[in-house]
Amino acid sequence: MSPNGTREYTATPSGIAQAADLLRQGLLVAFPTETVYGLGGDARNGEAVASIYAAKGRPSFNPLIAHVASVEAAQRFVEWSDLAEKLARAFWPGPLTLVLPLRPDHGISSLVTAGLDTLAVRVPAHPTARALLGAFDGPVAAPSANPSGQISPTTADHVRAGLDGRIAAILDDGPCGVGLESTIVGLAGAPALLRPGGVALEQIESVLNTKLHLHLPGDPLSAPGQLQSHYAPDAPVRLNACETQGDEVLLGFGSVECDSNLSPDGNLTEAAANLFAALHSLNETGRPIAVSPIPDHGLGVAINDRLRRAAAPRDS
Repeated sequence: MSPNGTREYTATPSGIAQAADLLRQGLLVAFPTETVYGLGGDARNGEAVASIYAAKGRPSFNPLIAHVASVEAAQRFVEWSDLAEKLARAFWPGPLTLVLPLRPDHGISSLVTAGLDTLAVRVPAHPTARALLGAFDGPVAAPSANPSGQISPTTADHVRAGLDGRIAAILDDGPCGVGLESTIVGLAGAPALLRPGGVALEQIESVLNTKLHLHLPGDPLSAPGQLQSHYAPDAPVRLNACETQGDEVLLGFGSVECDSNLSPDGNLTEAAANLFAALHSLNETGRPIAVSPIPDHGLGVAINDRLRRAAAPRDS
């Protein structure tokens, strides 16, 4: 954290250069990606990564994603494969994270991997994220820029509300376009869907020409976003609600009367982009949140995954 509190930079060449300099100093910078705002620190610097966990209040057994500028940069840290090449050609830069075995000479802090012998890595598509990674010229560990377990941030205001005073700077470039975290695919063994997200399962299986194994609730943590209670508002969340009960507010989908609508037209892409902003808005009412049914296909799988975690029993 800066001794003067959290600074804010706009996404100009000067602002990006200043943010990259803070990363080189081992400090934390929140920055936009096409999915959500990430809380970035040098993935090779153990103290910087430890400060990410401290700022978020994040359990240290929950691994982080390393963001890099290119496929070539990813190959410096992980053992590449033909399957990784296929997915990278199809979806990078973009909202897809690959979990691959670490190279012997990787240089990544063990705090990033939570002690595992694999690394979650992705090349983001957001131009400001790419410019920051290019200016920094190194891997940036970046979970979502919010207190651990709470609603993910899709604007700089969301970041400030949760982390002001805990981090060095926020690089502001408006709202995120996808609004839903990246899909995570494990490639250390048989291809597996470790977390649904901004790239639909069907798209990935089409490129690989094979079905993916699915991560089950009782399986060991192997990627970010697998904790049962995650992305949670302060108030209780009730799913698949056709109407409200008691003092609830309704998060709607499609043609329904509600307090906030993810997509009046029933468009799952629009709903994904609006999900976290809508949860932030309804959370401010202080009332319980009921959620309309969401179709469980395409991006709906990832939306429902986030909503189930938001509604799960909270850790004591």
